[in-house]
Amino acid sequence: MKNLFKTGILAAFALLFAGCASYKDIVYFQDIDQRDLKPLLNEYEATIKKDDRLAIVVSGADKTVTAPYNLTLTELSGSAGASGNGPENATLTYLVDSEGNIEFPILGQIHVEGMTRNELVRYLTSEIGKDVKDPIVYVSFKNYKITVLGEVRSPGTYTIDSEKISVLQALGRAGDLNLTAMREGILLIREVDGVQQHYTIDLRDSGLLESPYFYMQQNDVLYVPPSPTRVAQGTAATGLWSAMLSTISSAISVITLVVALSR
Repeated sequence: MKNLFKTGILAAFALLFAGCASYKDIVYFQDIDQRDLKPLLNEYEATIKKDDRLAIVVSGADKTVTAPYNLTLTELSGSAGASGNGPENATLTYLVDSEGNIEFPILGQIHVEGMTRNELVRYLTSEIGKDVKDPIVYVSFKNYKITVLGEVRSPGTYTIDSEKISVLQALGRAGDLNLTAMREGILLIREVDGVQQHYTIDLRDSGLLESPYFYMQQNDVLYVPPSPTRVAQGTAATGLWSAMLSTISSAISVITLVVALSR
C-alpha cells in the first residue's frame, strides 16, 4: 500500500504539470549564449511615408526673417495639413499626400517620401539657407503609431514619442506576452509600397537581434497568436488558470483515491 501511495503522489504531480508549458516554449533568445552576435553597423532610421504628419519649425536669429517659412493658423484654416476641430485646436503639421509630397511655405511642393527626418532637416536647412542666415530647422513625426494585438496583456495602438522602437519594446508597451502565447509564430504586418506584407518572428531565436525586422516602422502591426493549447482551451475566461484548476482538481482526486485504497 505504501508503494501504491507513492505511485499515486507521483502520478498526481505528473498530471499537475502535464499541461504546463515547457521551458523551450516560453523563454526568449534561448541560443543567445551560443551565438556570436554582430554589432548593428547601421542604426535604424524611420523614413517618411505617405499619410505621415510632420511637424516642421524653422527658427533663427531673426524671427521676422524665418516667420514666412512657418505655417500659421491663418494659413491652416483651409489647409488639409491642419488637424483639430478649429483654429484654436489646430496642430501645425504637414500631411504627406498620396504622391509623397508636402506643400511648404515659400519653397512650394517638396517630395519627402523616402527621406529620413535628418535628411529632410538637411535639405530644408540648405534651401532656406539660400535666403536666411544660419536657419535652424526642427522636424518630427506626429503620427508615429504601432499596433500590438493577440496574446499580450494590453493589446492596442500605441503612439511612439521617438522614431525608433524595437519589437521587444513594442511588446513591453503591451505588457509582454501571456504564457499562453506562441513565441515562434509572431506576425509583423507592414505596408510596403502600398502592399501589405507579413514576416514571421521567433522570439526564441536570438537572430532577431540582427534581423531587419527587429525595429518596427510607423503603422506596423504585431500579432501574437495563441498557442495550440490556448486555442483548445477556448476563450480567455476559461484559459490557462481554468485549465490549471481542472488539473489540480484531477490531481487531488487521484491522491484521495490512493489514500482511500491505502487504508
